Amino acid sequence: MKKNFLFTSESVTEGHPDRLCDIISDAVVDRFLQQDPFSRVVTECALSKNVVFLAARFASKAVVDIPEAARRAIEEIGYPASEFSASECTIVTSFTAQPMENRSEADEADMSEKDLDQIIVRNQVTQFGFACAQTPELLPFPIVIARRLAHALTAARPQILYLSPDCTTQVGVEYENGKPTRLQSITLIAGTHGVPKLGPAELRKDLEQWVIGPAFAGETIRPDEGTEVFVNPRGMLHKSGPAAHSGMTGRKTASDTYGGFARHSGSALSGKDPSRIDRVGAYAARYAAKNVVAAGLAEECEIQLSYTIGQSRPVSVQVTTFGTGTIAEQSIKKRLERHFDFRLGAIIRDFDLRRLPVQHKGGFYRKLPAHGHFGLSFTELPWERTDKADLLR
Repeated sequence: MKKNFLFTSESVTEGHPDRLCDIISDAVVDRFLQQDPFSRVVTECALSKNVVFLAARFASKAVVDIPEAARRAIEEIGYPASEFSASECTIVTSFTAQPMENRSEADEADMSEKDLDQIIVRNQVTQFGFACAQTPELLPFPIVIARRLAHALTAARPQILYLSPDCTTQVGVEYENGKPTRLQSITLIAGTHGVPKLGPAELRKDLEQWVIGPAFAGETIRPDEGTEVFVNPRGMLHKSGPAAHSGMTGRKTASDTYGGFARHSGSALSGKDPSRIDRVGAYAARYAAKNVVAAGLAEECEIQLSYTIGQSRPVSVQVTTFGTGTIAEQSIKKRLERHFDFRLGAIIRDFDLRRLPVQHKGGFYRKLPAHGHFGLSFTELPWERTDKADLLR
């Protein structure tokens, strides 16, 4: 296993068109679940200049104004109306109301073990969860910093009034003996608006003060004299967001998960209700991997869960510790199977996934694309707990 290497990860802000599509898709999921927690809904979104396309199929008692949910999400992002108007953009829809028998009001929280065995997955997927000891969040250092810079860009908009909601970040991190040691590079791609004469020197100065500085406050690994900092290396972007490039749900899966440092299934996490194993299986796998690392059983851990149509539980569970385990991988697997329940119904029950949109003001799922599906987010995510570490020890 290579120990000395350079690794880069990227992230985007909430106004990036791909990220906006994720937010819109999850805003629709929230609306359905807030009215009917047993809704089945899948929503996908694509957008370009002044046009939003929404496709949704659902079985639900809820009555949801899906275009209005999309407009509200766009409005909250805060594009200038001249670049993307929430009220005036064209919304094209394709909706399919599925038979109500596809929906069940059986509550996983009240089910017996036998009943949970009857809740089967309806799509096949191999999901991966990963955790490592590189950061307090037990996530790879590059994606943690890339996301932190993206969040700092969003937080800086009240101070940098010309800053667009659409920005991109990338960091290059040097590793020695498998551990992050220094920042090789930082790249910030920042859209701007309303200041056509703004030059690169002024933009760089503002970003160093309001973005880079706050992002590394209290961080041990910080930019040094040798760190290359690139700000809009191809020139100023006075047009950004959907006015400049298109977006689609599910195109930022790497930044949603582990920044490319570890495997993921490739399936979009957003736009799916909790009955979709290709979403919630990723959360269950992360939960297991994080508890393994928190328990001190490995410095790095990948959990693979393979599901097939018509089954209630994974047909395969695999554990990989990349040579960092303190006990055999097979022993870790046995402990996981003893203390974790990877059945679809149990995942929904244990994380209370149907009711989270009601419990959080303004919704739950719509906040994940912008704030993070893993690690630090807008609240403590149920699959980020390490409450089973003691059991695994």
